[in-house]
Amino acid sequence: MPFYVFLAAFVICLVTLVKGLSHIGLNLDIGQSIAGAVLLGAVAALISKLLLRRLDLAPESRSVERYRNVERVFGFAQIFTAATMAFAHGSNDVANAIGPVAAVVNVVQHPGNLGAASELPAWILVLGGAGIVFGLSTYGHRVIRTIGAGITELTPTRGFSAELSAAATVVLATWFGIPVSTTQTLVGAVLGVGLARGMRALDLSVLGSVFAGWILTLPGAALFSAVYYLILRAIIG
Repeated sequence: MPFYVFLAAFVICLVTLVKGLSHIGLNLDIGQSIAGAVLLGAVAALISKLLLRRLDLAPESRSVERYRNVERVFGFAQIFTAATMAFAHGSNDVANAIGPVAAVVNVVQHPGNLGAASELPAWILVLGGAGIVFGLSTYGHRVIRTIGAGITELTPTRGFSAELSAAATVVLATWFGIPVSTTQTLVGAVLGVGLARGMRALDLSVLGSVFAGWILTLPGAALFSAVYYLILRAIIG
């Protein structure tokens, strides 16, 4: 278990040290970044080991109790994978939202610099973060319920596997500058956990609704965007 926690912490710390600190004026080479990620991952692993001491994992325990204790262990470990998932969400999905806003603001402030790299004022980052928090606190519970309970039955071990794989995928995509949907990535991870137990473990009706929503998202967003643009052009001239 400490190794799994180390892996989760290592992934999130490595991408932060390599890509994130440069935006606040700290530039580390790849060797320093790897060393720092290993050190921070080891600290997280040590914390998880201390938490494990609170559980009874004696071999002579009854099989049922040992199973419950294993799930409890992964329940503690999910604290780290949930934090990793939250970081991955902010590192990619916020960028998906504020990217067009930053481009629009740049065009308004510098009309002659079309196509140039957009500046990113701090208030846009705050706006993006606040938007995600507001969405999670209002309607996010519906998506959380669908992913957490609607697709397949999740236990701490399955949830840990899904969160770690989804976070690693999103963080790697962020590393390469690829905009992806954290929600869709997590749905894929939960789907994989369910498939490991067979097709009967999946609720195909929920999956059908999810996939239909994905298909309708692209043309729907394009249609609304075109309509709003035509309305604004008619008003502004």
